[in-house]
Amino acid sequence: MIGQLLFVLALAAGAGLFAKQIVRLRKGLALARKTDRYDQKSERWKTMARVALGQGKMGARPLAAFFHLIVYVGFVLINLEVLEILLDGITGQHRILQAPLGGLYTAAINFFEILGVLVIVACVVFLLRRWFGGIARFTHSDLTGWPQQDAAIILYTEIVLMAALLIMNAAEAALPDGHAPFVVAQALAPLFAGFSPEALHLWMEGAWWFHFIGILAFLNYLPKSKHFHIILAFPNTWYSKLSARGRIPAMASVTREIKAMLDPSYVPDSAEVPARFGAKDIEDLHFINVLNAYSCTECGRCTSECPANQTGKLLSPRKIMMVTRDRVEQLLTTPENSDTLLDHWISREELWACTTCNACVEACPLNIDPLDIIQQMRQYLVMEESAAPASLNTMMNNVENNGAPWAYPQADRALWTTEN
Repeated sequence: MIGQLLFVLALAAGAGLFAKQIVRLRKGLALARKTDRYDQKSERWKTMARVALGQGKMGARPLAAFFHLIVYVGFVLINLEVLEILLDGITGQHRILQAPLGGLYTAAINFFEILGVLVIVACVVFLLRRWFGGIARFTHSDLTGWPQQDAAIILYTEIVLMAALLIMNAAEAALPDGHAPFVVAQALAPLFAGFSPEALHLWMEGAWWFHFIGILAFLNYLPKSKHFHIILAFPNTWYSKLSARGRIPAMASVTREIKAMLDPSYVPDSAEVPARFGAKDIEDLHFINVLNAYSCTECGRCTSECPANQTGKLLSPRKIMMVTRDRVEQLLTTPENSDTLLDHWISREELWACTTCNACVEACPLNIDPLDIIQQMRQYLVMEESAAPASLNTMMNNVENNGAPWAYPQADRALWTTEN
């Protein structure tokens, strides 16, 4: 009874802390403007199924995709066993589903154990890639400090959690009356040769509790980690941009102004006066931009594909997403902070280095769109501060005066066709 009480208290504490962090996430998302991406719902469900559930954009790097699939499937399927852990903890029983499911239960646990071993192997491979793979995106300046540690912490945690599950089953298999007829458990049982039944029970129960507490700790670590994408990948891909990549959406406030200028009888649907054109800080961005930031895996595929970054420019699309999330967290912690996303977190040099080629968007495995944030901040600089680079101002003046980017009157541009 004491064990059951402790279990329920631990479960309530873990679930409560996680719920508190979800409330904090909702507050962060609420700082931004509402989104209008509720159209084409059937296409959105298909996109979510293909990209988030089906790992549809991971195939560009086959080795990483293969091992990531193992970890992903392991996380989803092995955690089905959490259902039995919950039932065992609440009822005070052990393997409550074994008797009613019979052979199906044995087959399932065998599959989970083999998958657990594969997850450990995949995590070790990922650690070796980070340490010795010489992959530039893992050693980029974006990942100095906490982001680098975060990636390693998650891999270590998954290894430890899988090991605890295997140790629990192996200790049970080593008992004289053990009820763990599982392949991996039987293979590991000799490690406990010579242990007394009391010691084996201690190992088994200790690993069970460690695995359960570890799951709760992992659950509450996720919102503070880049691995929050495990959960947010699904809503994030549902809200994906479905229009053509190169299309820049018209600003509603500008559209209203133009219609009013051309048609004096025009009555706008909304009398709301825009706070500003474009985006200077989080409250100017859209809900999906903040969701993108929290969903970012920090894998660096966007930055490694960015032509501006490849040529030594300051721009890093990954950094754009990371600092956007950091700015939201700063506002949640200290709302009175006077910093802004522009200048304090993202420099103007970074913004104007972007070629708007969409390489970062195409490379992202979760359809995250750093370019959308860049474009909105550029709109602010041009329309609110008239702070575009001189070359761009020259081009825009030429378009206004000459109808083309070049400094030649329209009447003169076709003269070459009449020359002998």
